[in-house]
Formats: sequence, structure tokens, C-alpha cells
Amino acid sequence: MNKKILIVEDDKEINAMLESFLTQKGYDVWKALDGKSATEQMAEREYDLILMDLMLPFKSGEQLIRELRKSRETPVIVLSAKTMMETRLEVLRLGADDYILKPFDLNEVLVRMEVVLRRSIKEEKNRELSCGKLLFSLTENCVTFEGKKITLTAKEMHLLRLFLENPKKVYTKANLYESVWDDVYYYEDNTINVHISNLRNKLKKATGQDFIETVWGIGYRLKE
Repeated sequence: MNKKILIVEDDKEINAMLESFLTQKGYDVWKALDGKSATEQMAEREYDLILMDLMLPFKSGEQLIRELRKSRETPVIVLSAKTMMETRLEVLRLGADDYILKPFDLNEVLVRMEVVLRRSIKEEKNRELSCGKLLFSLTENCVTFEGKKITLTAKEMHLLRLFLENPKKVYTKANLYESVWDDVYYYEDNTINVHISNLRNKLKKATGQDFIETVWGIGYRLKE
């Protein structure tokens, strides 16, 4: 299967040039010309790698990387004319995997992409979260118990992943809502309660065990 690449670049000529080059190299390519369109594209599908400019209309590349890193580890290579070392370091701290200065050579972009993709594949093969016999494969995005698959919704998967990634952390309802729904938690409602209850019930039915603990007055965490 061809690797899926998203190009986020407001310069139409550069965007088209990258699309043509990468398509010739066997990649499946999608394009976005501004930050808003990029957000919509990233919500629609999973990509293997994103090539991203920083200075974009509506939403900057920095903002896009922050949003992306709340829920995904999709590799990002920044293509930017910003030469200041402080900017480059800050972008890498935000979660970018590489930084290429404009103007760039297309073959250099290709080589950098291949390096990042190889590293990503190697890391994903070894990524698995667990709690006892409950396993969450990040590579296959599935949950199993003693080898049997447990069917969960996307929100339930996201909640369980948060708990497994930070087993000692107590999550407030606001923490969970802002992480999973990517929105500000303004007031008490039943959304979190319903999803946590559904997740608990499905895990209990499949395993006979309770995996999520209520910390009264605070929130929830993975049960020891």
C-alpha cells in the first residue's frame, strides 16, 4: 500500500511541485492550502507523513502541530523559510520530526521523508500498551484480552489509550473532555460519565475485570 502524504503549503506552485514529484515517486498525496483546510483533512483520514509550512492562512503550522500531537504521532516534516535557530528548536519541541529550510531540493525532501518514515515504522512495530492481559496495539489500533478482540468506539479507544499511557495519572472530566473531544470543558454534563460507563461495561463483559477506577471528587484513573 502506498504511503499517504499530506502537503500543507499555501504557495500553490510549491504545493503543486511537491504533489507532482511525490506522486511520481509512488506516494498517495493530499493537499491543503491553509490551516483550516489542513485541520479538516487531518480529521478525515490518517496520514503516514505530513509536509507542513509554518506561515499559513487562518491557522499557523505551530498551531496545527500542537493540535495533532494531542491525539496522534503522525510524523511531521516542516518546510519553512524561517531561518532562526530558536524557531527551528521550538518547532522540534512541539513535536515536528524534521525541519527543512526553503528553498529546498526535492531529492533532499525525499531522502528526509524516507528516513522519518523508516524511523516511524520501526517505532510503531514496538508500540503496545498493556495492563495485565489487556493489550492495546497502536500499530493495528485494536484492543485485545487474551488474544480476543474487544470492540470499542473511537472515543472509548481514545479514553482507554489515555489511561494506559499514564497509568498513575488521575484524569479530571475536563482533562478527558479536552483531550478526547478537543474542546473546552465549560460545565458539568453527562458526556464523560456515559462514555466511561460504556467503556467500563465493555471491558468488564470481555474480561471479567474492572480496569478503570473512580477517584471520588476528582476523576478517573487506571485501576492498579
